[in-house]
Amino acid sequence: MKILLLGADGQVGFELQRSLAVLGPLKLATRSGTRFGDGDCLTADLGDPDALQALIRAEAPDWIVNAAAYTAVDQAEVEPALAQRINAEALAAIGAAARATRARVLHFSSDYVFAGNATVPWRETDPTAPLGAYGRSKCAGEQALRDSGAEHLILRTAWVFAARGHNFLRTMLRLADTLDRISVVDDQIGSPTTAALIADISAHLLAQLRGAPADDPRFGTYHLTASGQTSWHGFARALLQSAVDAKLLRALPELVAIASADYPTRAARPAWSVLDTHKLQNTFALHLPHWQEGMTTVIRQLADAAARDASPD
Repeated sequence: MKILLLGADGQVGFELQRSLAVLGPLKLATRSGTRFGDGDCLTADLGDPDALQALIRAEAPDWIVNAAAYTAVDQAEVEPALAQRINAEALAAIGAAARATRARVLHFSSDYVFAGNATVPWRETDPTAPLGAYGRSKCAGEQALRDSGAEHLILRTAWVFAARGHNFLRTMLRLADTLDRISVVDDQIGSPTTAALIADISAHLLAQLRGAPADDPRFGTYHLTASGQTSWHGFARALLQSAVDAKLLRALPELVAIASADYPTRAARPAWSVLDTHKLQNTFALHLPHWQEGMTTVIRQLADAAARDASPD
């Protein structure tokens, strides 16, 4: 199985390098043509659909895994055309090239395709109603891939974090190292999900679909998050306590729960981002761990890295 990984320099892309490598030859591509400063790779700019299609035709992969995206949620309100080009128009190009070369596509989408006004977990069949430019671009990208006719998997996920990259967990640790008091939103609910879990499940799905016929009913759209749910405030409280226990932080700062209205942002955030993952688990015989398990693992990784950096050796 030959795989082309787009967006190999992101937090999910980094973990996919590990999980996908066991499936067969893996080609890495990033917008800059470099990856985490440790080597060259292919160049794939989602803002240049012609070059993107040329790359896919030249590489002729069995699977295209798209972990690249425009993810600046607030900035998307300022430059919606750019978000649309990268998150939607690029998917039309990827899908067209995939169909022409008989490749299959695994693409990652977002909880932001929903309005966030539910009280039960969102199902794949629920109507989409994005609140802002970022969500609209992700929703349009999903539809562009479906309309292309390429065989595909779309995995919607949410609240992604890892030991590297820009994410909520790392932001909280940085703030807690310098502040005695931190205010965190407590009325947005979701399921914190590690990039490693997303990568591992993605590799499992590709392995399960190895050699599958074009009409295999398992192709389609799924929700992928860790199990359980919490607020951003609850997530912050748990991760900071775990960091203190792991001696990654010296002391626990005061955490103040606030409403979203008290922390205005340019783009509206979904209040309810809990995704129903039963379809994924039942179709592929999977068990998704609780979000606190992944959080503990990431904190341990960061604590071990800090200990190594502090070692005189």
